[in-house]
Amino acid sequence: MSDCVDARQVKEKESSCFTDAGVDQTDAKPRSDVFQYNMNYPIIGQCVIINNKNFDRRTGMGVRNGTDQDAKNVIETFSKLGFKIKISKDQTVSQMGDLLTKVSREDHSHSAMFVCVLLSHGEDEMIFGTDDCIKMKELFALFKGDCCRSLVGKPKLFFIQACRGSELDAGIEADSVSEQETQRIPVEADFLYAYSTAPGYYSWRNVANGSWFISSLCEMLSKYGKQLEIMQIMTRVNHKVALDFQSSSNLPGFDGMKQIPCIVSMLTKDLYFSK
Repeated sequence: MSDCVDARQVKEKESSCFTDAGVDQTDAKPRSDVFQYNMNYPIIGQCVIINNKNFDRRTGMGVRNGTDQDAKNVIETFSKLGFKIKISKDQTVSQMGDLLTKVSREDHSHSAMFVCVLLSHGEDEMIFGTDDCIKMKELFALFKGDCCRSLVGKPKLFFIQACRGSELDAGIEADSVSEQETQRIPVEADFLYAYSTAPGYYSWRNVANGSWFISSLCEMLSKYGKQLEIMQIMTRVNHKVALDFQSSSNLPGFDGMKQIPCIVSMLTKDLYFSK
């Protein structure tokens, strides 16, 4: 089966998106739980999935064959980790915003964390609804500390399967804080953004087996989700995507390409999915 990218048709690569000073007071003997997120909540949390497969013709975006396999893998993987799953398909920009706004206004006080998985086409720092595109940071901002109070101090993970540009990576040969007192924290703290590809690059998706990133993410979470810290898991995801995949395409210049995910972390503690 062939591989394709989560971006516009390749012949339209150049077209643009539619508009629409302190002192370190480290304790010599820190308590281990100071550096680990508390998972001792009634539920681990929600996993919200937006799976966009079909797009309006005017967006220039094709059908994302293989994305349903991604969604299936995500549902199975995060369900086994204990998350409550919410999935929405083929969402317009407005619907995406409304959905995540509603979720951000819910009471998450009984949850240990929050996860959102976005499966769609993308371009630069934009992600597509079925009808248009929106800056991803506008969706992320709904869960910042000053907007979603019940998730303050808790990890908020976003996994994004989408292109971030139209560059191709041909690869290269190689030799072998205390819980007992009130504190002010940055509103941007405790986020992790796991992008399927580095800034500026295409993101690959197999039309039968799903995307390289999501399949690798689900495999590593299934293997190590109950024992390793999140960044250790994501490093294994990077390793698998980087070494185990290579594009197979009939398009000139698109065969034999590579990909590397990009993990941006503002987490302030170690995160383990188990208590």
